[in-house]
Amino acid sequence: MAGRFATAICAGLLTLAGFSQAMAQARESAPAALPVATDIRLAGDDSQTRLVMDVTASIGVRAFTLADPYRVVVDIPQTVFQLPQKSGERGRGLVKAFRYGLVMAGGSRIVIDVTKPVRIEKATVLEARGGEPARLVIDLSATDREAFMRHLALDRSAMRTSVAVPAATRPQDKRNSDPRPLIVIDPGHGGPDTGTKAGGGEIMEKNVVLDFSLTLRDQLEKTGRYRVALTRTDDTFIPLNERVRFARQRQAELFISVHADALPKSEGDVQGATIYTLSDTASDAEAAKLAEDENRSDVIAGIDLAQEPDDVADILLDLAHRETKTFSHAFARLLVGEMKSSVRLHKKPLKSAGFVVLKAPDVPSVLIELGYMTNRQDLKLLTSEAWRGRAAQTMVRAVDHFFRTRIAGAEASAGRR
Repeated sequence: MAGRFATAICAGLLTLAGFSQAMAQARESAPAALPVATDIRLAGDDSQTRLVMDVTASIGVRAFTLADPYRVVVDIPQTVFQLPQKSGERGRGLVKAFRYGLVMAGGSRIVIDVTKPVRIEKATVLEARGGEPARLVIDLSATDREAFMRHLALDRSAMRTSVAVPAATRPQDKRNSDPRPLIVIDPGHGGPDTGTKAGGGEIMEKNVVLDFSLTLRDQLEKTGRYRVALTRTDDTFIPLNERVRFARQRQAELFISVHADALPKSEGDVQGATIYTLSDTASDAEAAKLAEDENRSDVIAGIDLAQEPDDVADILLDLAHRETKTFSHAFARLLVGEMKSSVRLHKKPLKSAGFVVLKAPDVPSVLIELGYMTNRQDLKLLTSEAWRGRAAQTMVRAVDHFFRTRIAGAEASAGRR
C-alpha cells in the first residue's frame, strides 16, 4: 500500500512539474500561439469512461478529484475552446456533464461532474502523429468512497503546492496618487461557471453581466469623478473569496456585484431588477435560494473551499461592520430610487441574503440582479445595448448621490469636532 502511495505522489509531482512548465510557456506566448481545443467526446460505460479532447498543440495537464459532489478537475495551460455547441451537456458512462473555461491568466480548466466515486487512471496528452491532432486523454474508472477519499488526500497534497492567484487579484492600488473613490464592479460567474442560460443555451449570464459591467465602468469613468476596477474583464472565473479580497486589498469604497436572475417556470413569470444587501437571515425564500445558488459558484468551477487559508475563511464568516452595513443599505435605497424611473424593478426590489461576495467587513457592497433571464421581456432588455446604457446611467446617478452624501456627512462630522 505504501509503495503505491509513493508511486502516486511521484507521478503527481512529475505531472505537476510538466503542467507548471507548460503554464509558464503559455504566459510568455502571444495570444495567437495559444492552443485551440477543436473537439471533445466521451466513450465507455458506468465502470470505465474516457474523455478525449483534440488540441492543436501538445499541452501540460494536471487532474485531481473533489468530493460532495464528486468531480474531476482538469487544469491545462490557457486554451481557446472552439468546441461543438452544447459540448458537455450530454454525459455518458461515469460522466454526467462537464464544463470548461478560463480560470486564471495562463490557465484553463475542465470540470467533470461524475455519477459516483471515480479513480483517475490516466491524465495525459498524446502528441500529434500521422495527421491526427494532439489529444488530451482522461481515463476514469469506478471505485468506492473509501478509496476515493484516500486519493483525494493525495490530490490535496499536490494542490497545496500549486495554488496560483489570478492576475486580477494582485493589488494595483493607486490610492496615494489619486484621491478619487475607487469603485469595484464584479461581473458574476465566468469561465466554466456560465450562470443562468437562456435562448436555448446560447445566451449565458456570464456574458450578459460582463457586457453590462463594461458599460457601467465606461459611464462611471466618463464622469472623471471615480476610479473603477473590474474583478474580471474577460471570460475568466474568479473564486468568490478572491472577489472580496480584490476589493479589500485596493481599499475600495464601493463594491457592486452584477448578476441576472432565474426562476423555475413553476414559480411564475417574475420580472424586474432586485438589489440585495448582506444579511444572515434572508428577507424571503426566493432571496435565500438565490444566495445559495450564487454561493455555489466556486463548487461549479471546481474550487475546493476547504483549501482556503484560515484568514480568508475568517473574512468570509465575519459580519460586516455596522457602519459598512449602514452605507450598503443606503446605497441600495439610492439605486432603487434612481432606477425606478427608467428600469423595470421587481415588486419587492430591496432584499437581503447571505451572499459571500457581500461579506467584506469594510467595503459597502450590494448585489444587483438586473432582471430575470427566464422572463422573455427581461431577457430582451438584458441583451439590448440601449437598455444597458440607460440602466447604467441611473446607477451612475445613484453613485453620485451616494458619494455626495458621504462627503457631506464626513465634512459635517469634522466641523463638529
